[in-house]
Amino acid sequence: MKRKRVVVLGATGSIGDSTLKVAHDIPERMEIVGLAANSNAEKLVAAANKMRPEAICLVDETKMDILQRDLDYQPRIFSGEVGLRELACLTNADMVLVAIVGTGGLRPALAAIEAGKDLAVASKEILVMAGEIVMREARDHGVRVLPVDSEHNAIFQCLDGRPSEVRRIILTASGGPFRETPSNQLADVTVEEALKHPTWNMGPKITIDSATLFNKGLEMIEAHWLFGVEMNRVEIVIHPQSIVHSMVEFADGSTLAQLSYSNMCFPIQYAVTWPDRVPNTLPPLDFSRLGKLEFEIPRYEDFPALKLARRAGETGGTLPAVMNAANEVAVAAFLNRHLRFPQIWETVAQVMDRHRTVAHPDLDAILAADQWARAEATAAIGKK
Repeated sequence: MKRKRVVVLGATGSIGDSTLKVAHDIPERMEIVGLAANSNAEKLVAAANKMRPEAICLVDETKMDILQRDLDYQPRIFSGEVGLRELACLTNADMVLVAIVGTGGLRPALAAIEAGKDLAVASKEILVMAGEIVMREARDHGVRVLPVDSEHNAIFQCLDGRPSEVRRIILTASGGPFRETPSNQLADVTVEEALKHPTWNMGPKITIDSATLFNKGLEMIEAHWLFGVEMNRVEIVIHPQSIVHSMVEFADGSTLAQLSYSNMCFPIQYAVTWPDRVPNTLPPLDFSRLGKLEFEIPRYEDFPALKLARRAGETGGTLPAVMNAANEVAVAAFLNRHLRFPQIWETVAQVMDRHRTVAHPDLDAILAADQWARAEATAAIGKK
């Protein structure tokens, strides 16, 4: 079998770490040909010296001297936002894995599609902001968009190419650290408490999104675009053990679920080797030691993020981009201790209420809405 040649954008984050582990685990099926990082030059150099990709990119041009000094071989070096897009179009790459948090992955993802590369998506923002454009471009260029998120990868595995027979897509959520916290105590939640996720180890932005349940809201919109299923057929169930990664209920009432331990190497490997399944060194489930698997309804009133996300997804147009941008600003303010925990979703709701949605926007309209929402959220936080 041919090795998949992969470019990793966001190589120094937690998804990047897991992707390098997968490449190391299945070298006969996967080769890293490009690595990109935003500003962590030291970690990028260490990864490059180990994996030896032919090209690397550091977006932060002020740290280029670290690359020149510490690289022990001579790859092609790109820099800046333009360099990121050039790396995404690397001639001999088959797939571009986008693991950039926030809006920074959108233009490189579209550049990769235009260059005929399959896209492996770990950044929710790409499909939340511009799902209509991304999926249309992928169809027009004959490339695949493969999900790396554990939930969407689980759905992808359950569907096995049969989205027409779906009755419901059921996304599982751990419920985050405040699953059982009484609503009247949420205002007193500290940054440290919010960053203690019960099952996953992720960056601060996604960890806070998991605590507010905005992460699951973004995933609902992502599922709608990835699988072409209406928003009202995408549902959430709380599953604290994070063993069942998501489920699909079919027209006949049968439900398929995908189960594995909480380890991002599983979905990353499947996105790379699909449609094949390849042996690896990851631990299989030991059912005798699992104990119980629990499921419960989300607390919609106490965690309004899910309703806000459903509204954004059903309205469509620029509203999901506005929700996403306002949330990014609010999360940053919470992490900097300028907002209380419930004020994250209060800020997002305020900004969404003030937005005049543009239907079927082009990329410029989406990015303009994103900028508008950031300014609105910043102003709203200033008043708080």
